[in-house]
Amino acid sequence: MPAIRALNAITTFAIAALAASLPAMAQTDQNWPSRPIKWVVPFPPGGAMDVIARTLGERASRDWGQPVVIENKPGAGGNIGADYAAKQPADGYTILITSIGIATNKALYPRLGYDPVKDFAPVSLLAVVPNVLVVNPARIPDRSVKELVGRAQKAPGTLTYASAGNGTSIHLAGEMFSALSGVQITHIPYKGSAPAVTDMLGGQVDLMFDSITSARPHIQSGKLRPLAVTTTRRSAALPDVPTMAEAGITGYDVSPWFAVFARAGTPAHVIARLNKGLNEAMQQPETLRKFESIGAEPIGSTPQELSSHLGKELERWDGLIRQRGVRAD
Repeated sequence: MPAIRALNAITTFAIAALAASLPAMAQTDQNWPSRPIKWVVPFPPGGAMDVIARTLGERASRDWGQPVVIENKPGAGGNIGADYAAKQPADGYTILITSIGIATNKALYPRLGYDPVKDFAPVSLLAVVPNVLVVNPARIPDRSVKELVGRAQKAPGTLTYASAGNGTSIHLAGEMFSALSGVQITHIPYKGSAPAVTDMLGGQVDLMFDSITSARPHIQSGKLRPLAVTTTRRSAALPDVPTMAEAGITGYDVSPWFAVFARAGTPAHVIARLNKGLNEAMQQPETLRKFESIGAEPIGSTPQELSSHLGKELERWDGLIRQRGVRAD
């Protein structure tokens, strides 16, 4: 009996202590953020994703009143960084920038360590960086998609296209092109966009659906010729280049998008603060100038809009990846 009375006393004390702490805990939560925010970038420094995160992080930190620390965790098509972010506390102090890869990797990697829907809370869409179909004019004289398709039809499988690796948006852009145009072109995967572009410039491959970020300087120099952008709307970075649909490939749409997610279970008011800071940062003139320099077009969204977008993209890309038998590296 004394032992039971002692246990009851301890339990009563613990409950009272927890009840007394709840207002303080809620107050601390309402004061988010009270320390720096870690922004995980699942790719190396220097690419479009990294530039977008650093640009927005610097601007949004003014709204949040805390610094944003960029942490690059590259590898496995973005899965290493995403897996890391999925295992952090759901407190809003770790956020993840991701790309279209969060929608494609579920089909490409059958044993992911995270679930793109269950493990993450959508925050906001950020931007689209279109891909552009380019040829080396010294190797391919075609000036339109129609001419290129005609060439591919005459010699199935002889034309080659470079990509930054199996399962990347550059690769999937080529798979969608083949599926919708009915032509057969041979995929040549590289370990990253840079070596693929090097071989494009050297004439070792025929064409590429490269990111505008890396292709535009070579287009401006005349070393590569653009035939069409992969998005449904023309790009402000290349306003004279038609879309694939305008060029005759009906239904074509590869829009490499970037978005921010937090850990699932993050409080709604924290998600709202993250969303507000990022969307306001995207409207700043210095942000728009930086985005323009890499060919990025700001979007912005509510968390609900991002959730809906992700669901549609998961379904769409799962279908194409299975239809074309695409496998990751």
